[in-house]
Amino acid sequence: MPDKAREVKEMFGAIAPRYDFLNHFLSLNIDRRWRRAFVREVSRRIALRDAAILDVGCGTGDLAIAFAELGPVVGGDFCSSMLRIAGVKAARARPVHPVTLVGGDALALPFADAAFDVVVSAFVLRNLASIPEGLAEMRRVLRPGGVLGIMDFSMPALPVLGRLYRLYFLKLLPRIGDLISGVRGPYSYLPDSVQSFPTPDRLIEELGKAGFVAMEHRLFTGGIAVLLLARAGGEQTPARP
Repeated sequence: MPDKAREVKEMFGAIAPRYDFLNHFLSLNIDRRWRRAFVREVSRRIALRDAAILDVGCGTGDLAIAFAELGPVVGGDFCSSMLRIAGVKAARARPVHPVTLVGGDALALPFADAAFDVVVSAFVLRNLASIPEGLAEMRRVLRPGGVLGIMDFSMPALPVLGRLYRLYFLKLLPRIGDLISGVRGPYSYLPDSVQSFPTPDRLIEELGKAGFVAMEHRLFTGGIAVLLLARAGGEQTPARP
């Protein structure tokens, strides 16, 4: 396993017990709104019932459970601590469609080609050792014409919001995160990873190189988060009845 992948796996394993609380606390619960908007935008692009959905890097399962209202979901993650929490949450939530959890690496997904109608992922892409390899794997397991949705953090371009956000994100968030999680390091890694993450325009270029078409993006909360949407290129598979 590459050094970055090993470090990310160990980091998320260490903060798994406090991960959900910190996500909601540090985002002032805005992450819940982003997740609802994510599901809504993807659902508008699905032309079939009970779509087969893959959540890459599902973490503690919130996104996978949310998407289970649209069809059966497979949630994959390489952090067993996160998957255990996701399993408990999915059992309690009793979603409309089943949520199946699978261990696996985003750069080597354990699924056949064109196995899914929809592939989604949230706050995972910037953590990958290779963004192009991750996008190529998502394209491989997505049927032609299938829908891709990727959400991640971005840096807001608006001057006033950008300054305030950088003050919070770079100075306050790491200290609060380390204090509450009891683990030093992960919440310093977060702003570093976001600052080095490609811009939405650059990510759309990477999507095109990976074989996606009809790429677009949505900015949330002034650009703090970005949602990338695309379809897998190639001859489109007819919609199932």
